[in-house]
Amino acid sequence: MLCPQRCQLKHGQSGRCHARENREGEVVSRTYGEVAAWNMDPIEKKPLYHFYPGSCIFSVGGFGCNLSCSFCQNYEISQQHQVGKKITPAELAGFAGQERNSLGLCFTYSEPSVWFEMIRDTAPLVRAQGGKVVLVSNGTISPRFLEELIPWLDAVNIDIKAFSEEFYQHYCGSKLAWVLDNVERLAGRVHLEVTTLVIQGANDDPQELTELARWLRQLNIPLAWHLSAYHPAYRLAVPPTERKTLERAWDIAKEYLPYVYLGNVRGGGTTFCPQCGEAVIQREPVLVNRLVDQGCCPKCRAAIFGVGMI
Repeated sequence: MLCPQRCQLKHGQSGRCHARENREGEVVSRTYGEVAAWNMDPIEKKPLYHFYPGSCIFSVGGFGCNLSCSFCQNYEISQQHQVGKKITPAELAGFAGQERNSLGLCFTYSEPSVWFEMIRDTAPLVRAQGGKVVLVSNGTISPRFLEELIPWLDAVNIDIKAFSEEFYQHYCGSKLAWVLDNVERLAGRVHLEVTTLVIQGANDDPQELTELARWLRQLNIPLAWHLSAYHPAYRLAVPPTERKTLERAWDIAKEYLPYVYLGNVRGGGTTFCPQCGEAVIQREPVLVNRLVDQGCCPKCRAAIFGVGMI
């Protein structure tokens, strides 16, 4: 099955994702080609800070998500199904290719994996016209189907919502283990960055953050970790994350990882050289000043992790 949630559906029933249903014993997409949102976005908005910084990418999303996060920031399209604009893979790839200065196509906004067939059919067309394919995902997809997509993916941002099975069960109705397995599957095969939405009193425990930082380090690959501030949304009535909470998380993460960023706040997007500490890319919130020289720090010449960093 596409999704590890393995919803048991009778004929005509939809899964928890609102995007797939049982039709005469076969679970199929009910949102194929239906677009919930699209836009030209800075690549930094994904967020991807080490993948062609300063570029823009045509971004698209369908309806539905196989998680039910009580704090979802995009619940209007992730937690329901509406009838969206219909489009074919060829048309979608064409739009992405026609946009001036677009890097390619990013599947984002809701959860792309429930739109699997649309990604599978569109990504090769984007690649054929010279574009890059990007995925922003919660990481909850069956390994066999992720393996089918990996050859067509250039960059992925995975949302690791917490380092606690209890958190995933209580707040998301899902399992952390599924996500970690897929992060390991992606590591070293695509450009990979990770995001965690920090929620005070829910996933900001210093020990838990330390354990997640250690786990990311043991992947033994360069990656960026984005620690984003929570703002009240959907069903979770928790105050916005305070900056000091994010900064404490940043201090913990920097003990283990060289590239750590703060999101949804000002002043947290600068890339520093891991060797000498020089500011090499400044963002507020997107690219403001890039000082990287041929992929290296201009001061000490240390290599800066990333793709398209020149």
